[in-house]
Amino acid sequence: MDKEKFNEIIDFAIEGEKNAVKFYHDLQNVVTFSARKELLREYEEVEKGHVKILENLRHNIFEAGEIEIPKVASLKISDYLLEVEPSADMSYQDIIITAMKKEENAQKLYTDLANQSDDAQAKQVFLRLAAEEAKHKVYFEKIYDDEILTDN
Repeated sequence: MDKEKFNEIIDFAIEGEKNAVKFYHDLQNVVTFSARKELLREYEEVEKGHVKILENLRHNIFEAGEIEIPKVASLKISDYLLEVEPSADMSYQDIIITAMKKEENAQKLYTDLANQSDDAQAKQVFLRLAAEEAKHKVYFEKIYDDEILTDN
């Protein structure tokens, strides 16, 4: 894969992360309780961090030549949950589910793009991005497991 094609893939991924930043930012204007707003501010910052990770990936992969794809074990919690429609009265649980499902959908998108790619290096990049999203999903699954499931 040439550098231009690679940069197109990274730009696409960055745009997705920027959309997630906007989603969490806009949701802060919808929810009413300050604790929920603070939680959403934290998630907005996490998504901004993902943009930085992608920018670093852009520079490091081409220089290294090889793409490392970490293995990420899912807790599979999100597999059994339905997506929650964002609203002003979202509970803490709803916010965690929304975040988990957004990461899960991003992971599926990158996995599908990898499976559809004829270019071996593009496939590796998409699999790496899918693994990053899987890590983010597991982060929210652990919060759900530790803080929500223990309360039920």
